[in-house]
Amino acid sequence: MSTALGSKIKDLRIGKGYTLEKLADLTGSSKSYIWELENKNPPRPSAEKVSKIAEKLGVTIEYLMDDEASITIEDAADARFYRKYQQMDEKTKTKIRSFVDLWDDEDSE
Repeated sequence: MSTALGSKIKDLRIGKGYTLEKLADLTGSSKSYIWELENKNPPRPSAEKVSKIAEKLGVTIEYLMDDEASITIEDAADARFYRKYQQMDEKTKTKIRSFVDLWDDEDSE
């Protein structure tokens, strides 16, 4: 019996073209652990493992753990990007803001 967590992991994994083994390797998990998350109802998935899985799949832990689907995948990807952005040095942030300004300029033409 699959859970919302399992369905999300499986859909995202397949969407990225990852096999069970590839995602397991990327997250320091076993292939059987990933399979169990996708296909069974584990009582308590490891927060550390779910965090690594979320990172490699490009979403947040909150998205993966949200059973009510109140967080969209787009919201999760944006939140993950913003968290990474917040940790960047000021020089990198300035470059990114410049790119965004260029796109805005192109849209207004």
